[in-house]
Amino acid sequence: MITAEDITRRAAIAEYQVVGRPPETDLESLVQLAATMCGVPTAVINIIDDRYQHQVAAVGFEPSSCSREDSMCAIVFQQPGQVMVPDATRDDRFASNPFVTGEIAAVRFYASSPLVTPEGVPIGTLCIFDDRVRDLLPEHARALDLLARQVVDVLELLRMTHELGQSNEQLAQFAGQVSHDLRNPLMAVSGFLELATDSPEMANAPHAAKALARAESAAGRMAVMITDLLEFARIGGARPRRAPIELDALVRSVVEDLDAAIEETGATVVLDVSTEVQGDATLLRALLQNLIANALKFSAAAGVRPVVEVLAQRVSAGVRVSVEDNGPGVPPDQRERVFDLMERGVVRDVAGLGIGLSTCRRIIEAHGGRIEIDDAASGGASVWFILPDGRSAA
Repeated sequence: MITAEDITRRAAIAEYQVVGRPPETDLESLVQLAATMCGVPTAVINIIDDRYQHQVAAVGFEPSSCSREDSMCAIVFQQPGQVMVPDATRDDRFASNPFVTGEIAAVRFYASSPLVTPEGVPIGTLCIFDDRVRDLLPEHARALDLLARQVVDVLELLRMTHELGQSNEQLAQFAGQVSHDLRNPLMAVSGFLELATDSPEMANAPHAAKALARAESAAGRMAVMITDLLEFARIGGARPRRAPIELDALVRSVVEDLDAAIEETGATVVLDVSTEVQGDATLLRALLQNLIANALKFSAAAGVRPVVEVLAQRVSAGVRVSVEDNGPGVPPDQRERVFDLMERGVVRDVAGLGIGLSTCRRIIEAHGGRIEIDDAASGGASVWFILPDGRSAA
């Protein structure tokens, strides 16, 4: 009869995804280390469910599976603490076991430390054994317990890796759906802008025609950004494209896209970025748009007319770019925390979720650079990042 404890154990084992698969290298290394440190020829990691014992890594023999009824470790793995038996033929728990009698093996010395998940669920053992009678020194017994905990740590890392892979896959699917949902209205907007631009009335309205042309250009850039950011999400942000970029042209196009916010706040934007950088133009556009928009938004929310300076200079590691404002700044004790997902600055009543700086850090780190916050000369915040040049990135 399967108990609730068996069901819980089976679910915990399934999360690690090691049963029925080739042995993980890290687990094989741990059993090899256990055998070497304890001076025995054989060691094994046993995962035990309600029906079987699964040997997921072993040294001294090929790992396999057997019924739980035949397992030595199944007798003791739910008990707390280590089990050490110098001669299994003289222990009532194991004397008739097929691993002792010769039916499967002729084990004499046996020792095991339980594998217990962080939630307290026993799932198996790290086991060492020998076909001759012997004992285990106290320091070797402590080492076996320590290695058992390391086995659980490796299993937890495997579980988190699997979960991260699933999360990235779901993120890519979500990004694909969002991309599709954004493209449709954007295509509609672009279509209406094109119709308006071709309208005969525009011949007598040069200012309106110019505004429509800028809107068309912005819609085109947004379409490219949607496509490229979707690709970035699909690859997990690990491999941005690298190409030479004229930073001045890139920043000016970002400022043009933020024209409405600049006019609304009465902001002054000063640019000194006449240099070339190496990177992914789409991602760097998203980065700069976020930083400049933040500078405008938080400065205006603090009750001042925003003055934003975007500066670039060559340094030994590449190009250092800073976006400085005259807003409230960021206190030193919050400068690392604001890069965390869903964290925001000191001005709490500003609209929007705190995902921007987290994304900015991800973009810069994907380029091999770093991003930080300091005080600006004007008293506000200076968010700066370093983009490695071609040699540094390599």
